[in-house]
Amino acid sequence: MNKRVLITGGAGFIGSHLVRRFAADGYKVRILDSLETQIHGSAPEYSSQVQELENFAEVLIGSVTSPDSLREALIDADLVVHLAAETGTGQSMYEIDRYVETNVGGVAKLLDILTNEDHNVKRLVIASSRSVYGEGSYLTTDGRVVHPSHRTDEDMSRGDFEVHLSGEGSLSVTPTDENAKLHPSSVYGITKQMQESLIMTVAPAIGLEAVSLRYQNVYGPGQSLQNPYTGILSIFSTLIREGKEINIFEDGLESRDFVYIDDVVEATFRASVLPGISGSTINVGSGKSVTVAEVVDSLIDAFGIKVPTRVSGQYRLGDIRHNVADVSRLRELLGIESTVSFDEGIKSFASWVLAQPLASTGYEKSLQEMIDRKLLK
Repeated sequence: MNKRVLITGGAGFIGSHLVRRFAADGYKVRILDSLETQIHGSAPEYSSQVQELENFAEVLIGSVTSPDSLREALIDADLVVHLAAETGTGQSMYEIDRYVETNVGGVAKLLDILTNEDHNVKRLVIASSRSVYGEGSYLTTDGRVVHPSHRTDEDMSRGDFEVHLSGEGSLSVTPTDENAKLHPSSVYGITKQMQESLIMTVAPAIGLEAVSLRYQNVYGPGQSLQNPYTGILSIFSTLIREGKEINIFEDGLESRDFVYIDDVVEATFRASVLPGISGSTINVGSGKSVTVAEVVDSLIDAFGIKVPTRVSGQYRLGDIRHNVADVSRLRELLGIESTVSFDEGIKSFASWVLAQPLASTGYEKSLQEMIDRKLLK
């Protein structure tokens, strides 16, 4: 096996697992990662995580916003998995330029090089997101599938957190498939839609195979425990270990599709190497929804530490209410079934967390930043 894969953002949560999967299959692996301190902490280039990755891959420290870094990383690469991105729905609503520059600008620079310069790349896989759907799919009382607009500040300020559609009665959430309307409700979601649209449009025009993976809420051992802008499991875990109160936003009944890291890595690997799937867009999720209140209860049980909880009714503008993926295409094209239940995954995650040093997350500071900008109410 002489094939080389470039994984942008390869030192991150998903990337570091994916590096090992490719290396185990005999690929030469190269990582391009900026080692953002918000995710990796101070002096990340000297961290044990990066040093361990060097056993499996060539690690280049650089940004996808740098054409020179991209050119160096693309040398002799046959396959590119583009994971590098600024993540976090809330933060994206006020760090707009940074999110657009990295997420959209990075993809534009990558495609510009692949279009205008010599390279060996045959396939490009983009890590998209469930955030491109906005509120996703719902059923009306007579069984029609609809795609409601974003919730309003006016409704949520009254404690009405459900999704509404003019002229319809109550709506019930239903799995969102890949043909659903795309109408993201956050800057982050907009940038992921633009990433996906650019790659799925340009790649086939220049003779590249392209696959887009719409990740749901990925969790598991290895995710950042110090980034306060993404990942409620990490945030809640730290609060539990510190014995602090957990503030549950809205009414606690908002739900997400949580998918375990091992399932995501296998799906991404297969999307990178299987023939006959070029041009496909695929949801990567468990197909099951879990409410935030259930998440909190599961974490408290897994850690065996009782902490106070409070359903505060606070809400963030840009958040969606519910999310669950239709994973039919995941099964059909990639042969993937979710192998790790949420209960099993949470126990594994909690066991890993307890082995990590307790670090400050800056969570309270992140909340105050949103309050100051009237994005958290």
